[in-house]
Amino acid sequence: MADATVADATVAMRLPAWVDPALVHARLFARRPHVFWLDSGPDAAHGWTYVGAGSEEPDADAVRSVALGGAASGDRDAGPFSGGWVGWIPYEDGAAAAGAAVAEGGRIPAARWIRAEEWLAFDHARRAVWAVARAERVDDLAAAAAACTDGTEQEPAEPVAERTASARHAPGEYAELIESCRAAIREGDAYQLCLTTRFAVPGAHDPATVFARLRAAHPAPYGALIRSGDAALASASPESFLRVRDGIVSTSPIKGTRRRGATDAEDARLVADLLSDPKELAENVMIVDLMRNDLSRVCRPGSVAVERLFEVQTHPAVHQLVSVVTGALEPAITFGELMDAAFPAGSMTGAPKLAAMNLLNGFEGAARGVYSGCFGWVGDDGALDLGMVIRSIVFDAGGASVGAGGGITWRSVARAEVAEVALKARGPLAALGARLPDDWRQVGVG
Repeated sequence: MADATVADATVAMRLPAWVDPALVHARLFARRPHVFWLDSGPDAAHGWTYVGAGSEEPDADAVRSVALGGAASGDRDAGPFSGGWVGWIPYEDGAAAAGAAVAEGGRIPAARWIRAEEWLAFDHARRAVWAVARAERVDDLAAAAAACTDGTEQEPAEPVAERTASARHAPGEYAELIESCRAAIREGDAYQLCLTTRFAVPGAHDPATVFARLRAAHPAPYGALIRSGDAALASASPESFLRVRDGIVSTSPIKGTRRRGATDAEDARLVADLLSDPKELAENVMIVDLMRNDLSRVCRPGSVAVERLFEVQTHPAVHQLVSVVTGALEPAITFGELMDAAFPAGSMTGAPKLAAMNLLNGFEGAARGVYSGCFGWVGDDGALDLGMVIRSIVFDAGGASVGAGGGITWRSVARAEVAEVALKARGPLAALGARLPDDWRQVGVG
């Protein structure tokens, strides 16, 4: 195996042929205590997947102090992630840092970072795989990965929904909270509020099996399985929160959702409805303006721009309305400073952000935890790629939970917003072998 290149303390070695990321995870990493699988999807034609392991990072400041405006990351054979950390940050960490009131988290997993030590990097566009590890380990890792060719990891059967999730709010209670949001908007206390709730499934779950089901049914650009100790995150997120390459930061807020149609004609009608709905367009542009303001705090004057506005992205279960905002970071901006400016994401708070977070803390009545936070990787070189924790499952010692919500504006219709929450929660719950509570199933999408 030739083509070895040195990047800091690691060596990247190309494998002779493509191997299945699922098989590599199952055979090489699944039993380790701190593992990550950042997945572009089982049939991805572009992007990168990283499967690996490391050790828990005890010092969060080590990550926060990474300078993002330094040396250009450039194009590397083994991908943009050349070493650093993989992990998640809960919503309340950012809300509290911004000065908002937050609920107590209870047993909700805290922020977690894994210091990556060895991993496989999968380049889907070139169908190339690289083993990355310290020089003394890379030959063994590459050989073990190259041997993962005798079959593919079998997709688990769709589970029978033997459990029923419990809901933090009944549909009627959630509808009343929507009206509370609208009342706050009428009074001028906010323009938009992202109201959320939670569904819990107690008991033992195997995060790897659940993620395999989620990945098969809902492939996503920000798919992930991150497990550290007794906490884990399984994601089928479609939303990019923050991405930094060569000192340029981008964010891609999602606001506006429609279900998939049963026929091509119905699908097209739903897309047209999404693109013409004044409420959805207003909600999206309000968050775009909020993110422009957030990025302007850490970007060079005049560099923040809306690259794309109101772009429809289609996924197996939903259509989403997505916009993209970019900016050139000021020199020597750190990861911590970027997070202080932009986290939590405006798409999960509302506008104005601080007022929205305070209102939502009162309405929701409990901590969100990892849901509506962010996850992904932060590189030693100042590159990063973070997704939003939505369409995701959070595991802890007591069970699993699925958060779901939606943006509320003055023109929101409670019945439609309740149905949207059920639509978003249904897929992750199915991967857990659970169904929506009966009253949530009756809103039309369960």
